[in-house]
Amino acid sequence: MAELLDSDLLLQRFWHHVHARPDAVYITQPIGGGEVVDYTWAQVADRAKRMAAHLRSLELPPQSKIAMISKNCAHFFIAELAIWMAGHVTVAIYPTLDEDTVRYIMEHSEAKLVFVGKLDDWESMKPGVSEDLPHIALPLAPPTDYPAFDAIIAKNEPIADEPVRPADDFSLMIYTSGSTGTPKGVLHSFATLSGPTVGICKLLEFSPEDRYLSYLPLAHGMDRWLAFCCTLYSGVHVFFAESLDTFVKDLNRARPTLFLSVPRLWLKFQMGVQRKMPPKKLNMLLKIPIVSGIVKKKILTGLGLDQVRFAGSGSAPISAELLAWYRNLGLELLEGYGMSENFNYSHLTMPGRGRPGYIGHPYNDVQCRLSDEGEILVKSPGNMIGYYKAPELTAEAFTEDGFLRTGDQGEMDEDGRLRITGRIKELFKTSKGKYVAPVPIENLINDDPNVELSLVGGSGMSATHGVVQLAEDLLPALDDPEVRARITAELDALLVKINGQLASYERLGFLVIAKDRWTIADGQLTPTQKIRRPIIEKMYVPKHEGWYAMGQKVIWED
Repeated sequence: MAELLDSDLLLQRFWHHVHARPDAVYITQPIGGGEVVDYTWAQVADRAKRMAAHLRSLELPPQSKIAMISKNCAHFFIAELAIWMAGHVTVAIYPTLDEDTVRYIMEHSEAKLVFVGKLDDWESMKPGVSEDLPHIALPLAPPTDYPAFDAIIAKNEPIADEPVRPADDFSLMIYTSGSTGTPKGVLHSFATLSGPTVGICKLLEFSPEDRYLSYLPLAHGMDRWLAFCCTLYSGVHVFFAESLDTFVKDLNRARPTLFLSVPRLWLKFQMGVQRKMPPKKLNMLLKIPIVSGIVKKKILTGLGLDQVRFAGSGSAPISAELLAWYRNLGLELLEGYGMSENFNYSHLTMPGRGRPGYIGHPYNDVQCRLSDEGEILVKSPGNMIGYYKAPELTAEAFTEDGFLRTGDQGEMDEDGRLRITGRIKELFKTSKGKYVAPVPIENLINDDPNVELSLVGGSGMSATHGVVQLAEDLLPALDDPEVRARITAELDALLVKINGQLASYERLGFLVIAKDRWTIADGQLTPTQKIRRPIIEKMYVPKHEGWYAMGQKVIWED
């Protein structure tokens, strides 16, 4: 692995941009009604230094944990910089967690202070935070009687120095989403943040000419890395999304050159295009030389993606058909693979070297191998310091020679590209006696526009089955018998299509359309919208016998 220079560490890079480009806009924040506020590098530095002065005045122990509960916004960045300047460690908490999980994270992290920011439902989270803890309300926070960020910085002179932090200082903690149990605090240093940041920024040549829209949760490792660390390192202009309702406007305002999303949103973009232009017509137009370029430009402009030079997809595999569709429009989607424990720095579809079904190659300074059981093992500059206050779990997470045990099962092709084939602990056997990996089958189901999420089960049964959540935009029309008949027919065809791609022992016996919605609030989903498998499986076990006895291919759970 390449040696990390002091000048590559994130705070050092921040000061570089403050001096080199003080009047350039760093972040743009919507404030409602179509209005935005721009913050230059110098303005961000001034505000962060004033808040750092306040934090220093509290005389907290060095490297104290300071919590942030907020949706993405400009002051999330400013507060994090202030925390770092004051010598402390940030603990960002998902803005959709319930009070019990908030309480657990606050107590486990031993947070000494909390910033409360832009939130939809602070009242339901508030009981999880001790009233004795100092609170600071960021701009755009819900109404509270906490000391306000702007009032605090107005009272404080900025710190006189420009503090930097050594590579081995702790920088932040990311609490895993807890899909299989209690959330774990993944502890990182400035080295484990900066190494991955330098790697991807140099590979994809991020620069101050780039623009990025931040809307995926900053409490999650992926957007924290790309939206915060990478833009900080490279000087990229960051725009924030105001809300789900204004997302298209926010996207068109930013005209990003770098854009990250998840497979479901890429699919929704495609569906929106196909509603306006039927696939047959689009395919015909794309074959006409001059017209093709005009059509591609018009579609990408309508999506707000006409300026994108690198587009990414993460969190789940994306179908080969969807990749090909975007490639035909001139947009190559790069898939990334990583986890909080290695700060997302593991594998990437290298431009021009992708293969459908494969995540891609390891970064140049990442080592990857497979264990005898097929588990993916990764040694990365982003490998965590460890799980906070959990030395035994930390020891279990690494091999003796320092490779992170990802828990994912995989295989590699002759060119070294990685394919994810499932989770080691999620394998189950049907009565046919062979192990089934549910995740790849779920990904095939989730590629269908009728489906939002799915769960594949069938442990000990005669065949596997899938439980699906219908796409949210279908819900208002489900009382219409014609709509139900159409969905039933399309899911029946999907079942045939998927089974044609599976081994005989993996094939789905039927699909069940779930009546109840799986939600974060009810504990079936993680804050990143991933299924909590044990909880959902437990919900449906009592129904298995009845489902299998029906002999139907598509079952509506009424």
